[in-house]
Amino acid sequence: MKRNLFLAVAMLWLSSTMMAQSTVRKFEWKNSTDGQSVVYAYLPDASKATGRAIVDCPGGGYSHLAMDHEGHQWAEYFNSQGIAYFVLKYRMPNGDRTIPLGDAYHAIQTVRDSASVWHVNPYDVGIMGFSAGGHLASSVSTHADWKVRPNFTILFYPVVSMNERDTHKGSVNGFLGEKKADKELVKSFSNFNSVKRHLTPPAIILLANDDRVVPPVTNGVAYYSAMRRAGNNCSLYIYPSGGHGFGFRTNYAYHDQMLTELTNWLNALPSPKADAVRVACIGNSITDGFGIDMADNLGYPAVLQKKLGSNYNVKNFGVSGRTLLNKGDLPYQKEEAWHDALAFEPNIAIVKLGTNDVKGYNWAHKNEFHADYQQLIDSLKALPTNPRIILVTPIGTNVKWDMKEETFQEIIPMIRKIAKKNKLEVIEMRDLFKNEDGKQFQADGVHPSIQGATQMATIISQTLLKDASSAKNSKKKKK
Repeated sequence: MKRNLFLAVAMLWLSSTMMAQSTVRKFEWKNSTDGQSVVYAYLPDASKATGRAIVDCPGGGYSHLAMDHEGHQWAEYFNSQGIAYFVLKYRMPNGDRTIPLGDAYHAIQTVRDSASVWHVNPYDVGIMGFSAGGHLASSVSTHADWKVRPNFTILFYPVVSMNERDTHKGSVNGFLGEKKADKELVKSFSNFNSVKRHLTPPAIILLANDDRVVPPVTNGVAYYSAMRRAGNNCSLYIYPSGGHGFGFRTNYAYHDQMLTELTNWLNALPSPKADAVRVACIGNSITDGFGIDMADNLGYPAVLQKKLGSNYNVKNFGVSGRTLLNKGDLPYQKEEAWHDALAFEPNIAIVKLGTNDVKGYNWAHKNEFHADYQQLIDSLKALPTNPRIILVTPIGTNVKWDMKEETFQEIIPMIRKIAKKNKLEVIEMRDLFKNEDGKQFQADGVHPSIQGATQMATIISQTLLKDASSAKNSKKKKK
């Protein structure tokens, strides 16, 4: 009997030792001025660190926190993969949503600010959340400013809706309190309504079909649908059973399968180099990839990333229908994407605007085109990265939607003149882009097809890689 007890204790000790073997440093810090929010850090060996980091938000209906199976117990799983892991003890909102949001923002900012010390890549910091913590994680993913927005999102059986009829009522009461009567607030923080094309980070959602606490269809599935509709990268795994709150519990029937699928997703998730050349693709629907399903994978910026390779980090900041003109019907410089492009602090900015400006009702303000373009250029020049700015002329399109060929012939010399004044490069896309096979445009004759987007990426990449090669050769000659 004693021998069996000794063996059992020994096995338990050995198991716990093995579970903790990948964590080489564990510490915590106060995450709020009142000391009530705390972050618990688990760091892998520096020699095995991939640079990836995850900030975790345990669930608990915005009334308490399940810190173990939705928090600390995940440390070994992530550390064994070289991923730094941070468990956030966030404060309860009690109707003031800014409290947990502020805690999450501050945690992410701290991780990024400490990147070099903790061997973290600031461009590969994700957020994970369970249940109400999933609502917090998805809120951060859809509402945070660029500087504290995560690079990817992991959601377990998440609360996403703030409509009491569709979700966990306790989470609504905790997060919104009396403001749950505010329809606009309910809509905005039903986070599937706040998913933004290209700007909301890729996500994976894992839940059980028989969850009776947080209805899957109006929460996790709704978030997936919004992400897929926007063309953003998102994966959804629904297990036959398990109810709500399985977390890291090893007795969960699909525990091993769940971990395997999460691991595979993480391994497939692109991880940009911390020192990669950052490229911001700024523009209208042609940059955005309008009409191309899954433009995040097939639009010209995505193809450009593939052509440039891992030494570059390319982001799509295109917004359909936007004008360079500030008095146009949809000015680009008033968009969140523009502010995100600046916050990205690119090393290279590729600006392709002008197609929508040639519409008659927008071109009525043509006398302001120079000044408005200069404003955009000055904003980029003011960045600490002193980016290389490349202007791209509009491609040749069918003349429609109040567009006139003579206006195109008027706007292109203006773009060249602005580039010359600022000593900027110009890619003459209108001359270089060819449609001899008739397959480079979509049916509307305006927006590039997948083949056309690939051609654009090829033209732009040739310019960038040629110049990069010239710079290397120049350095060699100097040596």
